[in-house]
Amino acid sequence: MARRIFVDTSAWLAVMDEDDSHHSEAVELYKHLLKSQINFITTILIVSETQILLRRRKGHEKTMAFMKNVNESPRIEITYPDARLEREAKRILRQYEDQDFSLTDAISFALMRQNGLTEAFAYDRHFATAGYTILAE
Repeated sequence: MARRIFVDTSAWLAVMDEDDSHHSEAVELYKHLLKSQINFITTILIVSETQILLRRRKGHEKTMAFMKNVNESPRIEITYPDARLEREAKRILRQYEDQDFSLTDAISFALMRQNGLTEAFAYDRHFATAGYTILAE
């Protein structure tokens, strides 16, 4: 099985938005991961967050390019949270009640745990706080 990593909203935005402070680094890392035959996993919640933020920042054309890429790439798996993931996410939120994790963050962590993933392409320190390795540092 090919190596898989989780991709967060912060990474998608950095790749797509040339005004993002991490843009150059993110594009280089994304190209490297693509060459390394890495497969990507994300959630529909991440795709939704990215779509609305990208739409606000960069407009319709850039947003549609992102949507086309994530929906048509055979190397990007979009997961739709089910009741089991939601329950685990709520448990994570209780476990880390001193943190400001969003439900989207917690569902991401639950999905990573469920799939045995340890690495995230992210610029969100919450992943490190939850015990995951951030590739984009």
